[in-house]
Amino acid sequence: MKKIFNVILVAAVVILFSSCYGRHLANTNNVNNNVTNVVLQSNNYRVVSKVTGRAEGTIILGLGGSFRPLIENARSDMLRSANLIGSSRALINEVVEFNTRMILFNFVVINSVTVSAYVIEFTH
Repeated sequence: MKKIFNVILVAAVVILFSSCYGRHLANTNNVNNNVTNVVLQSNNYRVVSKVTGRAEGTIILGLGGSFRPLIENARSDMLRSANLIGSSRALINEVVEFNTRMILFNFVVINSVTVSAYVIEFTH
């Protein structure tokens, strides 16, 4: 009887933890709604670096936040590391990546957002 109970217990633990999976989505659309137009056709800029920002949120039993504050926090983190203030720099090719991990039959959901872009500096 004890051996059967141990087998059932191990099987239940394996089934409980086997539901972990993740989902990944990258948004490569232009999500920046600024109306500044800059011509990048000529050799008037140089690529300085690539910057990223990341934010993560956890939802337990369906209670938690949405992606909107995660995107805002990740973008703020990226802009802090870009060092744009007081310089002739700009961000181009911004990409927003969404990643969702689900644990314990979706009782715990971990959403993470990564925002990345290239920093360019105008030379003329």
